[in-house]
Amino acid sequence: MQGEHHNLSWEPYHVLGGDRASRWLIVCDHARNRVPDWVNGGDLGIAAEDMQRHIAFDIGAAGVAKRLAELLGAPAILSNFSRLVIDPNRGEDDPTLVMQLYDGTLIAGNRGISQASINERLERCYRPYHEAVTDLAARHDDTVIVSVHSFTPRFRGRPMRPWHCGLLYGGDTRLSLPLVQLLEQVPGLVVGANKPYSGHLIGDTIYRHAIVPGRQNTLIEVRNDLIESDAGQAEWAERFAKLLPKALAAAES
Repeated sequence: MQGEHHNLSWEPYHVLGGDRASRWLIVCDHARNRVPDWVNGGDLGIAAEDMQRHIAFDIGAAGVAKRLAELLGAPAILSNFSRLVIDPNRGEDDPTLVMQLYDGTLIAGNRGISQASINERLERCYRPYHEAVTDLAARHDDTVIVSVHSFTPRFRGRPMRPWHCGLLYGGDTRLSLPLVQLLEQVPGLVVGANKPYSGHLIGDTIYRHAIVPGRQNTLIEVRNDLIESDAGQAEWAERFAKLLPKALAAAES
């Protein structure tokens, strides 16, 4: 799949509502499936349909993040590069930082990638993104970080996942546990506590910007078939915009 060509205007992230005053900060690590033109000519050597799958970005997550930020009066930061270029939600020394095989798809443009190429992606994508998150988070002494992701209903060859949404949390459960309890009160909603994955990874976005500095946080995962449409994105953003302040009040009571 060919990437968009913006030689001089390449930006590794977008900040929306940077002047909004709320202590909430919404981050979306896997907002886009874009391959910059300076990465293999904008082509990772996989089929166009694979670039539309969950392996390339978190389907629907950007729309939820944008709407949630608006409703909370908060800034949002969204990545502007595919997770297959480099994954900002991994530590720099994580072996899955640049994926060569993902859910049955060989990422030809990443096969045998050189350290020099990884370093270029770190310098032009990964590090500027994290520097911007650092700056946004530092605007308040009591910033609360919400990371918005989505997950596929099913990996190839594996069973269907039963959850509609999940919350991921590591050592800091202050916000996540009351939010889980509130979500579990929604009729018909199947909620995963540290599902479909468990906790956080050392060096990931929440670890770097929330766990280490001691900021309250949660990582939201919504099943991507529920947020493919604008209506689904709005529904879930509104749900979290209603429940997050209640969870924060419970965490701080």
